Amino acid sequence: MMSSSDDAAAAALELQESGWEELRREARKLEGDLDVKLSSYARLAARSSSSSASGAASPTADRSSWKSMEFEIQSLLGKLQDVNDAMSRCAASTAPTTSVSQKLARHRDILHEFTQEFRRTRGNLSSMREHADLLSSVREDITESKGTGGMSPRVHLLRERASIHGSINQVAGNICNSSTLASLIYISAELYLWHKIDEVIGQAQSTRVALSNQRALFGDVQGKVKQLGEKFPIIRGLLGAIKRKKSKDTIILSAVIAACTMFLIIYWLSK
Repeated sequence: MMSSSDDAAAAALELQESGWEELRREARKLEGDLDVKLSSYARLAARSSSSSASGAASPTADRSSWKSMEFEIQSLLGKLQDVNDAMSRCAASTAPTTSVSQKLARHRDILHEFTQEFRRTRGNLSSMREHADLLSSVREDITESKGTGGMSPRVHLLRERASIHGSINQVAGNICNSSTLASLIYISAELYLWHKIDEVIGQAQSTRVALSNQRALFGDVQGKVKQLGEKFPIIRGLLGAIKRKKSKDTIILSAVIAACTMFLIIYWLSK
C-alpha cells in the first residue's frame, strides 16, 4: 500500500510528465515580459502628458509608439491566456494537489491584474489624445484670432481651458516621481478633473445657445408685429389703443393706491 508521500511524489511526477513545469516556466517568463512592457507603457503616458503640458510635443507624435506597444502587450496577454488555459487542462488531466490549485489561481490573478492595468492605462491615453487634439485646435484658434485682430468668446473659453491644463500638469509634474503608481494616480486625477471641467463648459455653452435662441425668437416676434402695424393701419391703431389703455390703467391703479395710502395715514393720525 502506497503512503501519502508516495502519492504526492507520483502526482508530481505525473504533472511533470504532462508538461506542467514547462508551462509554468513559460507563464513566469510571459508575466515578467508583461510587467516590463506595462511599466514602459505607463512611463510613456506620463512622459507624453508632461511634454504636452510644456508644449514641446504632442501625444499625437507618439501614437505610433503607443500602437506598437499596445500590440505587443495584447499579444503577450493572449499568449499568457493560452498558457493558463493549457495549465488548467494539464492540472485537470491529473489529480491536482492543493499546491497546484493555488499556483494556478495565482497565475490567473496575475493575468487579471495585468489585463485591468492595461485597459486602464489605454483608456487614460485615449483621453489624453482627445485633450491633445483640443489643445492643438485652441492654439490654432488663438493664432488665427491674432491674425484677424479679434478673439471670439469661444477662443477665450478654450484659451482659459488650455491655461488650466498647463497649470495642472506643471503642479502635478512637480509632485509626481517617475514610479508607475504615481504616474497612474496623476493621470487618473487629471482626467477626473478634466471630466468635471468639460461638464461645466458644456453647461455654459448650452445656456449661451439657449439664451441666444430666445433673444432671436423675441426679436423675430417684435419685428413681425412692427411689420403688421406698418402694413395695416387698423392693427397699428389697435396696438396704440392697447398701449394707451395700459398706461391709463396704470395711472388709475397708482391713484387708487395713493388714495388708500393717504386715507390709512389720516385714519392712523386721527386715532
